[in-house]
Amino acid sequence: MDFAFSETTKEFVGRLLAFMDEYIYPNESRYYEETGRNRWQPTRVVEELKPKACAAGLWNLFLPNDENGARLTNLEYAPLCEIMGRSAMAPEVFNCSAPDTGNMEVLVRYGTPEQKERWLKPLLAGEIRSCFAMTEPGVASSDATNISARIAREGNEYVINGRKWWASGGGDPRCKIAIFMGKTDSSAPVYKQQSMILVPMDLPGVKIVRLLKVFGYDHAPHGHAEIAFENVRVPASHLLLGEGRGFEIAQGRLGPGRIHHCMRCVGVAERALELMCKRVLSRVAFGKTLSEQGTIRADIAKSRMEIDQARLLTLKAAHMMDTLGNKAARTEIAMIKVVAPNVTLKVLDRAIQAHGGAGVSEDTFLASAWANVRTLRLADGPDEVHTESIAKWELGKWSKPKAQSTAQ
Repeated sequence: MDFAFSETTKEFVGRLLAFMDEYIYPNESRYYEETGRNRWQPTRVVEELKPKACAAGLWNLFLPNDENGARLTNLEYAPLCEIMGRSAMAPEVFNCSAPDTGNMEVLVRYGTPEQKERWLKPLLAGEIRSCFAMTEPGVASSDATNISARIAREGNEYVINGRKWWASGGGDPRCKIAIFMGKTDSSAPVYKQQSMILVPMDLPGVKIVRLLKVFGYDHAPHGHAEIAFENVRVPASHLLLGEGRGFEIAQGRLGPGRIHHCMRCVGVAERALELMCKRVLSRVAFGKTLSEQGTIRADIAKSRMEIDQARLLTLKAAHMMDTLGNKAARTEIAMIKVVAPNVTLKVLDRAIQAHGGAGVSEDTFLASAWANVRTLRLADGPDEVHTESIAKWELGKWSKPKAQSTAQ
């Protein structure tokens, strides 16, 4: 693998860094002030910056094809995602925030012309937002075959019943569409029972039950919703790809999304390490700066090594996806999904410790970042599921007679 970034990537990195310095970092305090003042309304600062990002050609950078995207590969987009991940407000400014990115990719890959016109077009323009309704409170959703919500065909409609939670983005007043996963045929083979369908959020029977908090953070105005779907009638034309193809869509959606999550984690870790270094160089305890303390120096060194390892592994996974396909990269994708959040949590924890009381307050981004990143050990599959898959694939290399004889 050639680790040198393409000229296209370098050019985008330069423009993105300049935009972050000029518009994102100086406006973060305003962003938090606005979200604190009016929790569940879009912030003016983000809405003001979106046209600037679009005019700068920094819009829909995640999209690898010609559906109004930047046509970047996973490897080319990865460092841009890292930069955007450094700020909580940045991804939305560039129309590159989850779950919209994954939902737009689903519509690009699997949507009909009519579905694209009605939902993809306004999503690409940043005019509306969306949510992904998959996880359920009543079952262990780490095994997605447990998902029990129903999508039942009745004439030219599907009738939807079920309760979903952790539908990220569901609390946003701009959320107009949900991608809903449920069972269409309980008698089919286990991975052919589930389907996905587009559900407009304003339909009768769609009810926001509550907005969930993550370690006390509500992530307004985005939010994470528990949603009840009670006899919701959706036109049959809203079904994605076909009955029984929900798992197929989910796998196509989650591959690139995991790259995005992991590179945003790396960006968070880099910023945490920077704050840590600045803090310990400026604070004195017991007659010398904190940066002269051996334990602090060891934390800094470990953080640098771990961040670089996580980044390189994620870039390798992105490269394999681009050159060999998602299936060939499945082990690497699973590994980064475990490694990147755990590394970032370690770095954040060290940075919090170095900041003392300030680290657990809202005076820095560290506490909220820790709460947010901690969810990624669960989202898109928990660590345990990915770890089990990695072990299975590794053991599979040695389960064949030829491999066993070679090893002996």
